[in-house]
Amino acid sequence: MKAVHFGAGNIGRGFVGLLLHEAGYEVVFADVADALITQLAAADSYQVHEVGEHPTVRTVENFRALNSSSQEADVIAEITTADVVTTAVGPHILKFVAPVIAKGIAARAAGLAPLQVMACENAINATDILKSEVAAQWDAAAGSLEDKAVFANTAVDRIVPNQEAGQGLDVTVENFYEWVIDRTPFAGNPPVIPGATFVDELEPYIERKLFTVNTGHAAAAYFGFEAGLEKISEAMADQDVAADVRAVLDETKELLVAKHGFNRDEQEAYVQKILGRFSNPHLPDTVNRVGRAPLRKLSRHERFIGPAAELAERGIVPEALLGAIAAALRFNDPADAEAVELGQILASSTAEEATAKITGLAPDHPLFPAVAALVEEARTAA
Repeated sequence: MKAVHFGAGNIGRGFVGLLLHEAGYEVVFADVADALITQLAAADSYQVHEVGEHPTVRTVENFRALNSSSQEADVIAEITTADVVTTAVGPHILKFVAPVIAKGIAARAAGLAPLQVMACENAINATDILKSEVAAQWDAAAGSLEDKAVFANTAVDRIVPNQEAGQGLDVTVENFYEWVIDRTPFAGNPPVIPGATFVDELEPYIERKLFTVNTGHAAAAYFGFEAGLEKISEAMADQDVAADVRAVLDETKELLVAKHGFNRDEQEAYVQKILGRFSNPHLPDTVNRVGRAPLRKLSRHERFIGPAAELAERGIVPEALLGAIAAALRFNDPADAEAVELGQILASSTAEEATAKITGLAPDHPLFPAVAALVEEARTAA
């Protein structure tokens, strides 16, 4: 079995590539980072260091590496005989890898099983985004895209922090991971990936991860930043920060239980697991790294505004989430382009204009007044 994986960075090597390798696939990494690809192509193996309560080291072998820009023809040729294509490039980069994937699918020989395509990105329904980009590049002369490829959404979860200098290709990750895949597009023939979980309805798991892991992680970053702390684990060791993060996840837990019917005790256990992950002292994750890109994190359907809006629509005032939103609005890391842009928006707009631009909330939404008040406070303090 062969998998072509776009994105040879830390997540690609330390999560998706690792699980594909352990499932028995030969992995072909594709990336535009020439130095990284050159290093991978020259290596026989690399190691994934899992840190936490039960640390272990896993060795990844049987891989190759190609530059998807300068070796595009070779990447296309690999896709023509692959079983699986995966990505971990970031949702905004999917449009750039889609043309190569489209050409590879089109060139597959008649009679081959449909290529199984999964975007493993930190975004809701990222594979749908990839499929639409592939479809936009599709040459109808190659036949029906639906006959040649199967696209399945996934939800992925593993903390992969910034790596220490000098690690080379080796990657440090947390012990915990979750790769949930929608089995329904595969028509009874899903890929063989023992480390993945296949479900019939993916949306509850996507939102459980987004509104627990992503919401909590970012909340810890913004509260920790305000407390003058450097690392996420240090933030979670601060009683006040930990209490604020816990309150945020209490609110999202109530939403998830009410909306998706998760068992309350099971969701509480999940929350406790997540809080323990954030507190892992072996992960050198900083509040600045986790807090970066606040405009994306404050957008309409993301980790803060998304659940807060749904709670407001249910007549619940999301006090803890509003506190996290306020902290995010005050995130002023000058090294982060989005934090700088956020400050510019706050300085150049009215509270109402800034609220609409930053959050995407309509003025008549029940959450809008509360957020606009926080925006006004941030503007005044700036």
